[in-house]
Amino acid sequence: MSLKLEILGTGCKKCHQLEANVKTAINKLNFEAEICHITDSVEIATRGVMTTPALAVNGKIVSKGKVLSAQEVEKFL
Repeated sequence: MSLKLEILGTGCKKCHQLEANVKTAINKLNFEAEICHITDSVEIATRGVMTTPALAVNGKIVSKGKVLSAQEVEKFL
């Protein structure tokens, strides 16, 4: 199964930090994954996210309003 990870956020510093932590977790676990950064505020709101950054794994929102550490991201993979 392939992983699709989406970082939802407008491009702020926290969003970029979450993306970096996601990449660290993927590399550590030696997974292959598609990483998308969704910055469109309408798309973000449509998914029910009111606080960013958020992380979606295979379309399911697993975290909102928090910069997960790489170790926390690993738990969702």
